[in-house]
Amino acid sequence: ITQDGVALKYGSDRFKNNTDIVKKAVTQNGKALKYASDSLKDNKNIVKIAVTQNGNALGDASNRLKDDIDIVKIAVKTDGHALKYASHRLKDDIDIVKKAVIQNGCALGDASNRLKDDIDIVKKAVTQNSCALEYASNRLKNNTDIVKKAVTQDGRVLKYPSNRLK
Repeated sequence: ITQDGVALKYGSDRFKNNTDIVKKAVTQNGKALKYASDSLKDNKNIVKIAVTQNGNALGDASNRLKDDIDIVKIAVKTDGHALKYASHRLKDDIDIVKKAVIQNGCALGDASNRLKDDIDIVKKAVTQNSCALEYASNRLKNNTDIVKKAVTQDGRVLKYPSNRLK
């Protein structure tokens, strides 16, 4: 377990429900959370360790913890793509989404429609990864400053704005 946390999948149900064993497994590999018992997938301390090690471990956490602002902040700071596993409520939280797109601009694709239309969020996203322009609202795909910022990094993103800006 300490050398390969995912080996937890071969353990008995008793092992998968043992806090100490699961803690060691997710410390080594956050994705080992997938093999933990449901009660430990709902244990904030275990999940915190898992998402610190691998943000995408959020996908294996309980629904309650996918809606926990502290857990989701850690997950998206580790890997912005973890936003896809957050609750709908947190996909609409400006602070959470900002952290996600700063880490990985393409996380904008998992943000709420409201935040895909937020100029500050979209600027941060396309600054981190110009391809994030694909996920911006139609209004912002046609914002000259945002399109310039994206195209300066990669001209291939010209397929996303309107013909007027091409």
